[in-house]
Amino acid sequence: MTAYLDMNATSPVSKEVADLAYRLMVEEYGNAGSRTHEFGALAKKYVETARKQVAEVVAVDKSEVIFTSGATESNNIAILGLKEFAEQENKKHIITTRIEHKAVLEPIEHLENNGFEVSYLDVGERGLVDPTQLKALLRDDTVLVSIMHVNNETGCTQPISDICEELKFSDAYFHVDAAQSFGKLSEDLKNDRIDLVSASGHKVYAPKGIGALIMRKRGFIKPPLKPIQFGGGQERGLRPGTLPVPLIAGFGLACELATKNADKWQMHAASLKQSLMVELDKIGAQYNGENSSPFVLNFSVPDVNSESLMVSLKGIAAVSNGSACTSSSYTPSHVLTAMGLDEDRITSAVRISWGYMTESLPVNEIVEKIKQIQI
Repeated sequence: MTAYLDMNATSPVSKEVADLAYRLMVEEYGNAGSRTHEFGALAKKYVETARKQVAEVVAVDKSEVIFTSGATESNNIAILGLKEFAEQENKKHIITTRIEHKAVLEPIEHLENNGFEVSYLDVGERGLVDPTQLKALLRDDTVLVSIMHVNNETGCTQPISDICEELKFSDAYFHVDAAQSFGKLSEDLKNDRIDLVSASGHKVYAPKGIGALIMRKRGFIKPPLKPIQFGGGQERGLRPGTLPVPLIAGFGLACELATKNADKWQMHAASLKQSLMVELDKIGAQYNGENSSPFVLNFSVPDVNSESLMVSLKGIAAVSNGSACTSSSYTPSHVLTAMGLDEDRITSAVRISWGYMTESLPVNEIVEKIKQIQI
């Protein structure tokens, strides 16, 4: 049976979560916006329970959680939702990196095409930002700093606490795309200097199509976001549309399970990673990026084309060579390119990612296929 090792693209839904979502689809299927009967009241109760479960991941109040369709929508609301405020205050400078997910880079590019100025932090071959460079780039008119927590391609984990420290005396809003860390590596996300956090359910064993935007208040004042969609007024008027109660409840339960099991899952993931690296070291693998998440490894082996390797691993392991969201474009990874890696290293790069359900990795089979291609 093929081992699924592409968890950074999407995860399976845990059985407990799937069972809950199924029940709310076929038995307790009320609309949380219905106020005239018990079906609606029960649906609303499930939503508010989930809101609290999601909030507890990053130590915020449940009133600071807005449900969305996923991190892509959350990123768009966090970035584009600040446009009106930025224009009113004449604060139209944004700081980000070139290794962000396209769901961050493209909304920022949209603002740049509409009169905003963007500064990009360097990451270098390590794949990590230098917080002192951030300090040098901050200006009085900086409205937003957007830096992802864990990179989806390399797993590089940014020094969020140090970044927060550099932002201590800045009014700029700090947005973190936490799609790859929310519920798995959440401790840094509890820092109250982070204003906005984006999360996706399908990266933490919940269904696809659900996520959240955390809007942490400063004192008692929430970030000045405006909606980018209209019609219905749900989610405090910021994100309209009938709430998908089964998905929301499933996401909430997944967050509760992740919080409860975080330490155990991290230790298991780190053990799997070590078992893989021990064997890859023997064949001269190069690891792309530093300080990477225990749930992922991005590596290159000289003279091994990643496309050829993925084909040869058919029936053994499902792996990736980049972001699932841009895999159809067949262009070199913008993340590895931004890190300054040479063309050969980029074309041989492979990403293997796993989760708590992954009992073991087919290490010997993977290494054997790599050796065959090298020959």
